[in-house]
Amino acid sequence: VADFQPEKILLSTYRPFFKQYLYFGDKMIHRRGQMQEFFPTPAIKNLIICISGIGASKNFSILITDCIPDIQLQFNGQCFPLYYYEESQKSSPTLFDAGSENEFIRRDGVSDFILERAQKMYGNRVTKEDIFYYVYGILHSPEYRTRFANDLKKMLPRIPLVDELREFWLFSKAGRELAELHINYETVPPYDGVTVIGTEKGLFNVDKMRFPKKGQKDTILYNGYITISNIPDKAYDYVVNGKSAIEWIMERYQITTHKESGITNDPNDWAKEVGNPRYILDLLLSVINVSVKTVGIVEALPELKFL
Repeated sequence: VADFQPEKILLSTYRPFFKQYLYFGDKMIHRRGQMQEFFPTPAIKNLIICISGIGASKNFSILITDCIPDIQLQFNGQCFPLYYYEESQKSSPTLFDAGSENEFIRRDGVSDFILERAQKMYGNRVTKEDIFYYVYGILHSPEYRTRFANDLKKMLPRIPLVDELREFWLFSKAGRELAELHINYETVPPYDGVTVIGTEKGLFNVDKMRFPKKGQKDTILYNGYITISNIPDKAYDYVVNGKSAIEWIMERYQITTHKESGITNDPNDWAKEVGNPRYILDLLLSVINVSVKTVGIVEALPELKFL
């Protein structure tokens, strides 16, 4: 029998740009993998790069997150952390220590070996965090994905160190900018170019978002009152796990009922919980901008040159 532990209820990244509560108890989850090492307590912050696993039928995909991901955030996903944590009991507890209190030792997810190589090539100012973001940047490179498309279906990606100092910093800077967008997507301002009509009635509940007709993606019918139009085509070029970020929002934020249990999942409940009736609408508008900005950063990535 498993005892319910409220502290095991955590916010997780279930699908791209869609968070959901997770009960992370070891009696309920058979295989927690290494997530306990990446996020040992709710108070400990971390970043992990999640990539599609071996054998995916879809194109290679990548997304960073700051909370525990579902294994299908990417197809059979593999995750690589900025840090991991080891549990450490105090060897000589005193009367002033809490008997059950554990400490965690933070370890770097980026190895000393690759740091030494990078510093030898690019100088001592390079840090492990710079390398972490470099990886996120280079794995967004269309040239990298095209050149190694066959390998990426059969094995985990191998990360080259580019020849030139300038290119290293361009990839690292781009990776950092992409991470900032993809982690803080909820607070990114709406895309300026779109037109939103129908909000004056204050009716923001959503049943299921739709396109007006097949192939017309410049407009989204948010509900029976609100319409979003003038969405740029390039916003749909940002694809994660086989689907555009915008269409992930449209798919996940709809009312569904589980056939076997009869349980209804209503995303409008989350808007009520956070005290923002516009939450889903604002999220969609933010993700449109995230998508456009992501495409812009990716298009500006330098040519991939390495020995």
